[in-house]
Amino acid sequence: MDEDLECVVIVPVQGAPHGKSRLTVPGRAGLSRAFAADTIDAVIRVPSAHLVVVTPDPVLTRYARAAGALVVLDTGAGLNAAVAAGMAAGVPFGALPMAAMLGDLPAVTPEAVRSGLMQCAGHERAFVPDLAGTGTVLLWSRDGRLQPAFGPGSAAAHEAFGYVRCERVPSHLRLDVDVRADLAVAIELGCGRHTAAALAAGALSHPVSHEGLG
Repeated sequence: MDEDLECVVIVPVQGAPHGKSRLTVPGRAGLSRAFAADTIDAVIRVPSAHLVVVTPDPVLTRYARAAGALVVLDTGAGLNAAVAAGMAAGVPFGALPMAAMLGDLPAVTPEAVRSGLMQCAGHERAFVPDLAGTGTVLLWSRDGRLQPAFGPGSAAAHEAFGYVRCERVPSHLRLDVDVRADLAVAIELGCGRHTAAALAAGALSHPVSHEGLG
């Protein structure tokens, strides 16, 4: 992706208190917010990306807005509906390519995000699978018309819709954290500052303030 090739990146985040229900660690709500904040930080630092965050979480709403993102309220209809809401909100940016990226990527970096977008930008439709190869962490459409099928087996579903699989990207982008084993891998790769702080504090069990996320 060229430096001047703009795109809209939609990040749907469930947030606390219901996010990451399969992650059986102390302070799950705080970690869920930390994962999202690190994901937001990575995307907002890609100059050509316009970030749209879809979330019901008021703490993450404040944080994302302060970071410069457009925030849309998630009505709770599911991940694919949240992506659709983000697509509608992204219309004012003009006829730009659109991507949808998961919000539970605590090890992701701006460089990894840009690498994923660059790989996908070589195709009309493309996606980046998770490390297991069965899920999807990033979905891309050059014409801005995403057809999201996030959920179990989403990689196969997106391939069936004509999206090209792009795997030659850093593992930092492909690691979404759902269970404790995923978190161990993220720690090995190196987590973002919010997740690192939450882990250092014993996986925060109290709500994270806007200042804490800043």
